[in-house]
Amino acid sequence: MAATGETQPAKHQEVGHKSLLQSDALYQYILETSVYPREPQPMKELREVTARHPWNLMTTSADEGQFLNLLLKLINAKNTMEIGVYTGYSLLSTALALPEDGKILALDINRENYEIGLPIIEKAGVAHKIDFREGPALPLLDQMVDDVNFHGSFDFIFVDADKDNYLNYHKRLIDLVKIGGVIGYDNTLWNGSLVAPADAPLRKYVRYYRDFVLELNKALAVDMRVEICQLPVGDGITLCRRIS
Repeated sequence: MAATGETQPAKHQEVGHKSLLQSDALYQYILETSVYPREPQPMKELREVTARHPWNLMTTSADEGQFLNLLLKLINAKNTMEIGVYTGYSLLSTALALPEDGKILALDINRENYEIGLPIIEKAGVAHKIDFREGPALPLLDQMVDDVNFHGSFDFIFVDADKDNYLNYHKRLIDLVKIGGVIGYDNTLWNGSLVAPADAPLRKYVRYYRDFVLELNKALAVDMRVEICQLPVGDGITLCRRIS
């Protein structure tokens, strides 16, 4: 309670909340007013299925899924890549946004998680757009970089995977995305931990990956090959538009 006796808006008590907004009530307002009413039924179904999975914190938030879907339509994306799939919520958002002949190269080390969402993706009629590859992404990216036919071939690339490899991904993806194309790096505000005090009660995985996210953000800020915009959507997403 404040000194006036008025109740203060609820705030997140632990660094690690999926939304970076200080007020839970405000975030719920956004979801209930603008996100959930417009969420396609297949995405709602996949979101609810994923919520029952023990690793559900890994999923893309509903507001970020909406953002990605609209962004892909705005840039008229057709050929895309996603590194880090989990159960496929952001993948489904992408697939629904692409034209009928659009393509997504989807890379993840765990096919079992992807298959949780696959029946819903198939029911939505967009599974034909997805080329899922199981295994580490870097070896495949190296093969693609070595083949000039892949250079500048992607309109959009979304990365939501191992944070300690984000810079390694960027070094390769910059050649694969077209000039004018966009790379989106997820979790670039990393649970708000980037500005947390040294003694903040961070979860172990948050503390471990924090330095890698800080390193990525510093590198992107001085990379003159891209224009960048860092947004506090979900857990933070940085968009990089390749200009050279």
